[in-house]
Amino acid sequence: MSAGFLMALIGMIVGGAFIAMQAPINARLAAALGDGLPAAAISFAVGLVVLVPLALLRSGLPGAAQIASIPWWAWIGGVLGAFYVWMVILSVPVLGVVTSMAAMILGQLVAALLLDAVGAFGLPVQEVTWQRVLAVVLVAAGVILSRL
Repeated sequence: MSAGFLMALIGMIVGGAFIAMQAPINARLAAALGDGLPAAAISFAVGLVVLVPLALLRSGLPGAAQIASIPWWAWIGGVLGAFYVWMVILSVPVLGVVTSMAAMILGQLVAALLLDAVGAFGLPVQEVTWQRVLAVVLVAAGVILSRL
């Protein structure tokens, strides 16, 4: 196991823990504000305030040619993330954190199987094996079990 692999794995585990923590934090913000949509907007605004200075320090501003070369679909990641945050804010008080996170992971894995299978967004095609499908089925079972 390479150091790069291990760092990526640890980073994703910590990132997953942060997402789990973000869910009830944003739900509490929504409860205080009385609406999930402003809570999602505030969450993204705080993230923007943190990320912009870091990005400027690290890379500076991109040039016009660099911006023009970006495919149209590469601009919608923020929209997808905003929808996710809003749905988590609405779901956590109803489903709880475990079921909300399990359902989110199930959605990610189903989409990931499809994206890998077709090599979407310039990714290399990855074979859909029975083991990968079984992993998704087991997560689906986890969603069901989390509500029994």
